[in-house]
Amino acid sequence: MNKPAYPALDLSLATTTPLEKRPSKVSLAMLAKPSNYSADGTSIDSLIPSVLKGADLKAVADAWASAIQRGRGVILGMGAHPIKVGLSQLIIDLIERGYINGLAGTGAVALHDWELATHGHTSEEVADGLPEGRFGMAADTAVAYWKAVELAQRENYGLGQAVGCLLSTETDKVGPSILATCYNCAMPSTLHVTIGADTAHMHPGSDGASLGRAAIRDFRVLGQLVTHLDDGGLYINLGSAVTLPEVFLKAINIARNITGTPHKIVTANFDMLQHYRPSQNVIDRPTKPDGRGYRITGHHEVMFPLLYAMVRERLT
Repeated sequence: MNKPAYPALDLSLATTTPLEKRPSKVSLAMLAKPSNYSADGTSIDSLIPSVLKGADLKAVADAWASAIQRGRGVILGMGAHPIKVGLSQLIIDLIERGYINGLAGTGAVALHDWELATHGHTSEEVADGLPEGRFGMAADTAVAYWKAVELAQRENYGLGQAVGCLLSTETDKVGPSILATCYNCAMPSTLHVTIGADTAHMHPGSDGASLGRAAIRDFRVLGQLVTHLDDGGLYINLGSAVTLPEVFLKAINIARNITGTPHKIVTANFDMLQHYRPSQNVIDRPTKPDGRGYRITGHHEVMFPLLYAMVRERLT
């Protein structure tokens, strides 16, 4: 006879709070804004030495421009941190210009993208709310997240497309949304969820089965997307130390298993520290034997605007 199931918390008993009552660390006024950046005609490249990481940053910008010019894929993989340090409008500008043609995010991207778009602020001080269990308990955010999961089930969407659709068609926006932009531009966006890692999973109404179906579809969508990296496409890992490097490696493997591609890919990891999984699963393993990988170390709010400007300069 089977033993009884282990005891589990009843999430319907959780206490939530309106998002408007939660202090946030990031607001619209803090975001970077797209710019021509060189009104006096000065080249960004001329300000950066072609030495060590300066040379690598230029090589990434060259690879990005080459991929777009040759019709190859450019996929941006990102954690939520780029949103929380004000990069949304730069990423949106690149998508709208056709300089990014696929986006893969962690589950937290949905939460912070939705908050910034609908309320104009996001990101809370974790340590302030944790002692009393108030961290991550904004009801509005979780309700929207699970509404997107329901939409994914109805439309056979992945979670990325569902959140983008919800933000684009059903929600009044006061700020920028990366996922809505992807949806409006018919550009695939995928979200790769670790159950229990996102704040919405603590809320009443959490439905792991429906979330899992949306998440596995997004993995298959990413598997199709990475085939477009063949022969000079570019994958950038921006601020995901564990989840996306693991997902990217498996997506590359199953794409090669089924289609025989991609090969000769270019990858880059942008982060404040160079961790094991991005180094192995983004830079080294997927690029062997005929690709290239670059490690760019620094704060996202400094390094990515530089890369943005260099790509704009090459493709304008």
